[in-house]
Amino acid sequence: MATTSFPDASLRNDNRAARPVPRTHRGITASGTPDDLASGDATSEVCTAHASPRDVVIRGADPEFARQFGASAHDMCGSGLLDLLRTPDPARLREQFAALASGRRRQFTEKVTGHDGSGRTFSAEVTVTAVDGPSGEVASLLVLLRRTGDARRPGKGRAPALSGGPVLSALDAQVLEGVAAGESTAQLASRLYLSRQGIEYRVGQMLRRFDAPNRPALVARAHALGMFAVGQWPPRVLPERVK
Repeated sequence: MATTSFPDASLRNDNRAARPVPRTHRGITASGTPDDLASGDATSEVCTAHASPRDVVIRGADPEFARQFGASAHDMCGSGLLDLLRTPDPARLREQFAALASGRRRQFTEKVTGHDGSGRTFSAEVTVTAVDGPSGEVASLLVLLRRTGDARRPGKGRAPALSGGPVLSALDAQVLEGVAAGESTAQLASRLYLSRQGIEYRVGQMLRRFDAPNRPALVARAHALGMFAVGQWPPRVLPERVK
């Protein structure tokens, strides 16, 4: 009598067993959902933000993304993404974003560095994907950031600047100079081509770094730390204090 054999059900179930996908190795599907990210060994969770394609200003960020830069998700809104991410070739990074906004590219991945709330530098990998709106135009940029290296203090690995005080980025130095000169948020935003929210974010970060309750106290604290050139108006941050 003929017999019929059937595959063992337990083997079939084993073959169907889900293989876990590391949460730290993700990218973007066409619908904007994290899926398979660029190559590289992951060392931390991926955090996300959304930016405007036209001016590359952050419109929303998850708390973990904001934490990388020593800020809250609310404070991060309005910040310029290009002010937060640093590369050896800033012009190339700007061109990458311009290509996404114009539709010439859909996605890019770059190795970048950033600064946390204490002014320490960390290394990361950023993947940015264009997200289309209902009519097919690029409506938003989805930003995935993955830390690849621990934060280190400014000056590590190179000759220190001037001891006894913080070192600012060139843009933060310009903001501090404007605050010391009595410029308003609107005036600073217009002169430095930033949003008002971006100015407030940077001032807020410096208030925390200098442990100052308000802008006049920030200026006084900066003077006490020897941040400004003596006897110069308008105020200028010393070159030794700018990285």
